[in-house]
Amino acid sequence: MAATTASGRGKRRSLIVAINVTPMVDVVLVLLVIMMVSATYIVSQSMRVDLPNTANSDGSASSLAAVTIGAGGELRFNGQEVDEPGLVEGLRDARRRDAELTLIVSADRAAQHGAVVHVLDLARTERITSFAVQVEREAR
Repeated sequence: MAATTASGRGKRRSLIVAINVTPMVDVVLVLLVIMMVSATYIVSQSMRVDLPNTANSDGSASSLAAVTIGAGGELRFNGQEVDEPGLVEGLRDARRRDAELTLIVSADRAAQHGAVVHVLDLARTERITSFAVQVEREAR
């Protein structure tokens, strides 16, 4: 609704028709900052893994399944904590959904090499033959 203003002598001034967008821009920018800050917490892994560094990598792989091996041998399949039979069942279901499945294996730097090999062996048993090992690039 437009408003009119009257001066002290009874003269009518023109209608106020301009909208001040500065407060709206301020609110949108605050909402954007809140979304950006909260997004980093949503995306971060729930299990902290210290990935090994590499100078070279093939880049990112399209992933349909991901296994994370913690320092103490804890297993996570697609973000959910599982035991070995649960991992086998998850791999079987994922392979059933997509025959061209790529398995991303992330292992903590302190994880036992045998645990990583065992996970790869379980995947091979379920006829998954495409693997990618997640690493962090070294800062140059």
